[in-house]
Amino acid sequence: MFIGLGSAAAPQPLDTLQVAAGLDEIFIEPALYSILADPSGQLTLADVQQPAQAKRFVRGDKVPTTMEHPGATYWLRLVIRAKGQLSQHWYLELLDSHINDITFYPLTKSERGAVHTGADYRLASRKFPYKNFLFRLPLAENQASTYYFRLESNSKTSFVSRLRTEQPLAVHFQTEYSLLGAFYGVLLIMVVYNLCLYLFIGEQTYLRYVLYVLSCSLVFLSEDGLGFQYLWPDFPAMNQLVIALSPILLLFTFSYYARQFLDAPQRLPNYDPWVRRVVLISISLLLLDTLWLHSGWGFWFYLIPYGMLYYVAFLVWRGGFRPARFFLLAHALVAISVCFMILRKLGINTFTNTATVYSMNVAFVIEVVVLSYALGEKIKAIKDATIRAQGKLVKQLRKKHQTQDLLVEQLRQNQELKDQLNTELEALVARRTEELRQQSETIAAQNRELLHANGLLALQSAAIEKLNIDLRHDLQQAQEARVLSKEVDFGEFSQIYPDKDACLRYLVELKWAAGYQCRRCGHEKYCDGREPHSRRCTRCRYVESATAYTLLQKCKFSTVKAFYAVFLLYTHNGNYSSQELSRVLDLRQGTCWSFSQKVLEAMRRREQAADYEENESWTHVLLDASGEHAEEHITEPDEAENIS
Repeated sequence: MFIGLGSAAAPQPLDTLQVAAGLDEIFIEPALYSILADPSGQLTLADVQQPAQAKRFVRGDKVPTTMEHPGATYWLRLVIRAKGQLSQHWYLELLDSHINDITFYPLTKSERGAVHTGADYRLASRKFPYKNFLFRLPLAENQASTYYFRLESNSKTSFVSRLRTEQPLAVHFQTEYSLLGAFYGVLLIMVVYNLCLYLFIGEQTYLRYVLYVLSCSLVFLSEDGLGFQYLWPDFPAMNQLVIALSPILLLFTFSYYARQFLDAPQRLPNYDPWVRRVVLISISLLLLDTLWLHSGWGFWFYLIPYGMLYYVAFLVWRGGFRPARFFLLAHALVAISVCFMILRKLGINTFTNTATVYSMNVAFVIEVVVLSYALGEKIKAIKDATIRAQGKLVKQLRKKHQTQDLLVEQLRQNQELKDQLNTELEALVARRTEELRQQSETIAAQNRELLHANGLLALQSAAIEKLNIDLRHDLQQAQEARVLSKEVDFGEFSQIYPDKDACLRYLVELKWAAGYQCRRCGHEKYCDGREPHSRRCTRCRYVESATAYTLLQKCKFSTVKAFYAVFLLYTHNGNYSSQELSRVLDLRQGTCWSFSQKVLEAMRRREQAADYEENESWTHVLLDASGEHAEEHITEPDEAENIS
């Protein structure tokens, strides 16, 4: 906003403010000044003094606010008559520190010496480096002086101001800064105290309260102008940003703290998610309105989330949480002071006075005291619960001690019984020891006789062991002879080849009897593959299983049964029916017929081989696999196993 003041020589209007030597301070009522709206923003000081424009001035108490339309230009006319001789200088203080642009004209007929300042300018632009706007009025004795103010503001506001002389102004400065210093000192103490509690205890409620107090401090610093005066005097853009965003931050931190203090997620699990959503939506709308829309209705977005949070406190209090009543009391005072601030932001000046301007500071100090008392009550409740728990524990310990006394008495009796039993046992042990000594002498004599007999038995055992070895060798030769002579059944055959591992082991020895050679690259070095008895080439990683390139490749039934089927078909020269083979092996006839055809073809190829012998073993047929493709698996180098 811009404010202009002109000196005497203008016609004296009816709304003249009278000052005299006996007065020290005057609050300027709306009826004592006139307002002219300048939507174009092009009028000059000379223009507003022309008769046509002068008639458009309206007395301040006839309009709802001084500046009804944010962003427009307003001219304010103030007439002051000085009676008698003035002993001190008079100063005009504008209490609204958020006016964006102000022009003050010391002379009525000339723009020479005009003072240009406002919230959009650095603090150095003000003649007096004070949080509010302060102007010295050049009053002439026994004359009426007309002053003009040219104002621009981004929000609705009113021309709230006071006239003070030098001495009351100095006293006011001292009192105001002392009170504000004490207030911010209390806030700092609360921040440090609760932050220390959070660091030592780890309870998040203290951290959330610290954030809430800091956001309140930011609102106060932006509202009373101390932040711009002391913290960021060279950054007016930051001042505007803090003024716009600090109430939004206050809403966020208040909801963040209040929900935790009231245990809303645990006590109201169905209602709390809605509160959280409404708060986030309100914050988003407020940011949108503040940064882009500038509708001027953003203050109403605070009512719903604040109302829901107070309703949460009421429900929690009704639910039996006693500290909630202190929360309702403390924040009711803060809510009232916030309402006063919203009215000022809307330009409604009805309740604007010193008490309402600083009501939030007083309310917040009261809140700190009340919540401190609530914390004390909460600690007392915890202490009482601890004492009750300790009383129960003492009773339990007393019962435990009584039980322990009974147990000690029982242990004493047990010890007496134990001593008596030990005495009896010692007598029995002594008697038994004597008996054992006599028996040991008898046993020693018998041992000498047994040693002589053991010598004879050792000779006999060696002879028997030799006979057993010979018998096992003869038995194996007899079984192999019976196999070769077609006289063995499947039970006896499975004793020679008891399982798949034995069959594969025999097949590997038969297959690579002349040594291993890779079928792909001819390399002779190998390592074990993933499957049992398979071999992997160490050069090309080609894997060959035990059954690859044999008659058992891709065999779908037991390897032992396959061995026995080959044995039966070979030893009977292929004259063994599939029905009989199905009965012996307990397999389907179709499976036996298919496998028998495969074996017969292998036998015919073997008979046509150049190295075929008339009475050769049936196992030579196993190595025949004409027409089949061997299994193979190429493994990446990093998957290779340890080379043998």
